[in-house]
Amino acid sequence: MEESEERLLVSEELTLSEDVGLCTEDGSVDNNGNSILKHYSGNWKACSFILWTECCERFAYYGISRSLVTYLKTRLHQGNATAAWNFTTWQGTCYLTPLVGAVLADSYWGRYRTIAIFSVVYIIGMAILTTSSSLYSLQPSPQLNSDSVSPQPKLYEYLFFTSLYMIAIGAGGIKPCVSAFGADQFDETDPMERSSKGSFFNWFYFCINLGSLASTTGLVYLQQYYGWGLGYGVATLFMGLAMGSFFTGSKFYRFQKPGGSPITRVCQVVVASVRKWRVQLPVDDCCLYELPGKSSAIKGSRKLAHTDQLRFLDKAAVITRTDSKLGNFSKPWRLCTVTQVEELKLLVRMFPIWSTGIIFFMVCAQDSSSFIEQGMVLKQQIGSYFTIPPASLSTFEILTFIAIVPIYDKIIVPVARRFTGKARGFTELERMGTGLIFSILAMVSAALVETKRLQIAREMDLIHEKVEVPMSILWLVPQYIFLGLAQVLTSIGQIEFFYDQSPDAMRSVCTAFALVTVSLGSYLSSFVLTLVSYFTTRGGKQGWIPDNLNEGRLDLFFWLISALSLLNFGVFLLCASRYRYKRAS
Repeated sequence: MEESEERLLVSEELTLSEDVGLCTEDGSVDNNGNSILKHYSGNWKACSFILWTECCERFAYYGISRSLVTYLKTRLHQGNATAAWNFTTWQGTCYLTPLVGAVLADSYWGRYRTIAIFSVVYIIGMAILTTSSSLYSLQPSPQLNSDSVSPQPKLYEYLFFTSLYMIAIGAGGIKPCVSAFGADQFDETDPMERSSKGSFFNWFYFCINLGSLASTTGLVYLQQYYGWGLGYGVATLFMGLAMGSFFTGSKFYRFQKPGGSPITRVCQVVVASVRKWRVQLPVDDCCLYELPGKSSAIKGSRKLAHTDQLRFLDKAAVITRTDSKLGNFSKPWRLCTVTQVEELKLLVRMFPIWSTGIIFFMVCAQDSSSFIEQGMVLKQQIGSYFTIPPASLSTFEILTFIAIVPIYDKIIVPVARRFTGKARGFTELERMGTGLIFSILAMVSAALVETKRLQIAREMDLIHEKVEVPMSILWLVPQYIFLGLAQVLTSIGQIEFFYDQSPDAMRSVCTAFALVTVSLGSYLSSFVLTLVSYFTTRGGKQGWIPDNLNEGRLDLFFWLISALSLLNFGVFLLCASRYRYKRAS
């Protein structure tokens, strides 16, 4: 009897040891906080739910943003200036609220709970939007000869803007978390899963553009020809499908524990290092303070190896005589671990790379602004019956993205892997740098086309005529294709870079900062345009971008952005060559 019990005990121990070997080793757990088996959870099984969630959510989002200006003008009867201001303010909010959602996710709630809570806010906003657009009896009356909203907005308008900013808040919790949560499903310590993680980011952006394409072509048509209520109702339905898909996959997900406030940890390192600014650093880095064993002082984070850069911050981890006398090392405002110090070092090292993304997204902002203005003065008629609206040219950019992602993931990466020996074919920085080259080519292409257009205008004596130049709008297609290639390489590479290189407990925050570059790029584009208008219109001159582009020099504006992009590329190369990748301890 005793022998059988002993055998049973040994058998259970062996089974437990085998399970431990099959558990994830990147700190991920199940929903109850327990270790989780690899074969049952995560990987593409879990990511399929997340990818479908993102595709449906982007379909709903672009169903609002693509036609928002049209809605404001036709249903709220706003003028051009007011409609444009309301659109840019809302869009800017959508790309700034992710900072709030990211801090909540990394500090307290975790990515899963943050997505769940903000999704509820999102769909309530969508439901209110659908309801308000269906209440025809509450439509405001047109404000003739007015470029502003009525001084006493109707209930219809209150409902509309309330719903709009509820959606912006909801997007703020989803945007920075869903890509990071999808990447969490792959164990970084497993070579096979680490390789698959690079593919995930490719297919994640593929789904974004798939949702955008379906929304731009199908939902916008539905809204304009069958009613806004029906159009927004379909968008709300897809947001419901997004939530359904996300919650259905819950039992397969891997979860990362929130590590507490990243802002507090950063401040602790700064304060501790400043307090010890006179302290000498030890010759041996092993004398710096760190917890024994494998566990980090930061919940849900692995230990980080010490680096020699930014040595001043290491003073926060020096154990002084005062620290030894107190005998209590759990006061992070006086003494920080090496891992906590390295967290801040990572953020500082990533900042120059992050800043180069602002000018890249300034280039991307041209596809919905100056490129459209350029297309409006070109011949839009193709053949006898077919017309291409300038705004629809962005379809070529989206199609390029959708076509290239599978080619890049299934053909280019495996071939590159044979030559470079790298799991993903190229490093994230190499991928981003190549994308920056294509963004420069996009602006050069736009400048060359505009130079040719102005030459035709001069030859045909159309300079002072506010008319289309007999040059096909299809000449703009190459610049949209170049921009699509740039997005495939740099946009995806950027998100992948910030996820991989960020501290384990700050991944949502770093992803949010990557999204902020989109907003800052748009703002920078407006700022550069303002400066160009100011300096080129002095002395009563027409300027580079007048109302009649035949009298202007839009080509010089494109050359200016090309030069800024080239300078930005040089700065990127310098920063990338000096960057040191994160190393786990």
